[in-house]
Amino acid sequence: MSCLGAFLGLRCASRALASSGASRARWLTLGAFSFGATGIWVMHFIAMLGYTIPGETIRYNVPVTILSVVIAVLAVGIGLSWSDSAADAAACSWPAASSPAGQRRPGPERQLRS
Repeated sequence: MSCLGAFLGLRCASRALASSGASRARWLTLGAFSFGATGIWVMHFIAMLGYTIPGETIRYNVPVTILSVVIAVLAVGIGLSWSDSAADAAACSWPAASSPAGQRRPGPERQLRS
């Protein structure tokens, strides 16, 4: 499911780059929903459904569950619209560099050289 959501989100984002105006906004919204709901949220919810505790009943709070979908879609939507509206790559480089995934940590190749 995660791969499908990522694929759809990237396709929508590429369509948004080729569009303008309201069409671009619709593609970005669809991309945010694809990434956020299908790519991120569904994967985690499927994992939660598979979790069991012997002798206990697990219940899900429906409003909180729906809120978690909305948060995931909004977070991805903000990221897509921000990256789409940036005029140059330098404007988007500091958030990527400040995230744990974007930081360059000294790996074995750097440790061997020093």
